Amino acid sequence: MSGTRAGEVAMLIVNNVCGVIRGKPELVRFSVAALLAEGHLLVEDVPGLGKTTLARCLARSIDGRWSRIQFTPDLLPGDVTGVTVYHQKDEEFAFHPGAVFANVVVADEINRGMPRTQSALLEVMAERRVTVDGTAHEVPRPFLVLATQNPIELEGTYRLPEAQRDRFLMRLSVGYPDVETEVLVIMSDCAGVSADDLSPVVDVETLREVIADVRMVHLERAVVEYAARLAAATREHKAVRYGASPRGSIALVRTAQALAAMEGRTFVTPDDVKDVTVPVLAHRLVLTAEAELGQHAPEEVVREVLTATPAPALSPGR
Repeated sequence: MSGTRAGEVAMLIVNNVCGVIRGKPELVRFSVAALLAEGHLLVEDVPGLGKTTLARCLARSIDGRWSRIQFTPDLLPGDVTGVTVYHQKDEEFAFHPGAVFANVVVADEINRGMPRTQSALLEVMAERRVTVDGTAHEVPRPFLVLATQNPIELEGTYRLPEAQRDRFLMRLSVGYPDVETEVLVIMSDCAGVSADDLSPVVDVETLREVIADVRMVHLERAVVEYAARLAAATREHKAVRYGASPRGSIALVRTAQALAAMEGRTFVTPDDVKDVTVPVLAHRLVLTAEAELGQHAPEEVVREVLTATPAPALSPGR
């Protein structure tokens, strides 16, 4: 499958989702990139901005299944992954799948779940399978976890461990719409337009082929080295206690491949890497106490690193 074909499929999904998610083309673009890169999204923003609607639109567009998990302190790991139940009539144990057995999973207010329950997502996010009572169960592919966090209500929440934050390909923010866009949102809602009205624009099997094609997008060694230098530079920044790990640089390259494919190209440019560096790396940084007290945001650190790290020139023909 060609890069042009991948770009056409991606554009169909983007346009379909933008029919409901108004005025947020960059959010939709990055969300589709995460889907093509087989990554996961952490969306941090206040309630009511359309985070769950975004997930439903993605699932509807690919003709896939979606599920929603409302994280609360009493949510158990088995509610997420599934449980093995003994059926007395049949005299045998049977596995009952949990909410993660879907193509798009919304983990709503993930930081309200206990750490033990949060960790139940770790294996399935990394391996696309869950292990219950020693038996592995594969989840459907493609598989995207879209987790949300509310940054303004911290009472009764549990800090998301760095190890789990590192599992997310990108951290995004929806942001408030401008007045004109909000008017369109209100009118659409009053007219009954919702994610349920969307028709699929691609089937799951075709999307799997596109995802495989994204992995084949060409990478110049200089572009890979650029991504690695950006990640390494975060570890050396004076405001950073712990910088991005190699998982971060891998995520940077994979997301850049997805963006290149979405634009119909068969190769990655340094601009593709630059485009995703902030959403891919910022949430992976742990700042020093002094930097946090000075309200130095991780996004600022990543932008400083981008400015200080020269981009390579591609070889002729690229």
